[in-house]
Amino acid sequence: MQEELSVAELQEILGMAQSRISSQLAQLRQAGFVDDRREGKKAFYSLRAGLPQRQFTLLKAAVDSVADSPEFSEDRGNLGRILQKRRRVAEQYFNQIAGRLGKGYCPGRSWEAIGHLALRLVPPIVVADLGAGEGLISQLIAHRAARVWCIDNSPRMVEVGAGLAQKNGLANLTYKLGDIESVPLPDQSVDLAILSQALHHAAHPQTAVNEAFRILRPGGQLAVLDIKEHVFEKARELYADVWLGFKESTLHGFLKQAGFQQVEVTVVSRETVEPWFETLLASGFRSR
Repeated sequence: MQEELSVAELQEILGMAQSRISSQLAQLRQAGFVDDRREGKKAFYSLRAGLPQRQFTLLKAAVDSVADSPEFSEDRGNLGRILQKRRRVAEQYFNQIAGRLGKGYCPGRSWEAIGHLALRLVPPIVVADLGAGEGLISQLIAHRAARVWCIDNSPRMVEVGAGLAQKNGLANLTYKLGDIESVPLPDQSVDLAILSQALHHAAHPQTAVNEAFRILRPGGQLAVLDIKEHVFEKARELYADVWLGFKESTLHGFLKQAGFQQVEVTVVSRETVEPWFETLLASGFRSR
């Protein structure tokens, strides 16, 4: 009811055998209580979207009836630890590569793709680069934009980026520590929001897109550069990826559900070497 989880994570939270958990999940899925989603070799389970109100009320009553039990308290604590572990893995990865992110290989990052993104920019505007890393794109935009905000949840990335901004004399470029799912900027405060190779690191991509919509002024635009859905499982280990890219239809759905209009999703880059990553550019406007 609180978070989508894999069988391995459920094992760690509940302290039960994999066979027992899988058996229970099969029954819950057959009864229509849970949905499963495959990401490469992993399967993730969550409460079924759109569960009928009667079933949801019954389920919630059952959960509430044991909410004060020691077992439930232990499970809740273990869940918090698992979620913190997820965040720590990604943070440690980005802290390690801070200062050299633009010098090494990064899936989906290419000058061709960045060039497509740059064509969408119309200065002077206020820009929010969400999940900015060191702010490679923002460092370029800041030479023309009125104000650029770089948001990233890695303290080391923010430190390195702020140092680069100061070194390059970009007084209109500001780095803020924050999460793309809870952006530390006011409602309707920017003209352009960018999610460049950041969405597949989000635990809840739809929430991140919703946040982009919130901070945009009416008439503002969201531009998303991200990897097209793939099966390169090692991306989780190598790049701390949470999602193995997205289908074009999935990205389109994220923007439409958030309220964006004139939504477009296009493949703008195809790598020529294995694992042949493809890069998608999605865009949409906030009309109200």
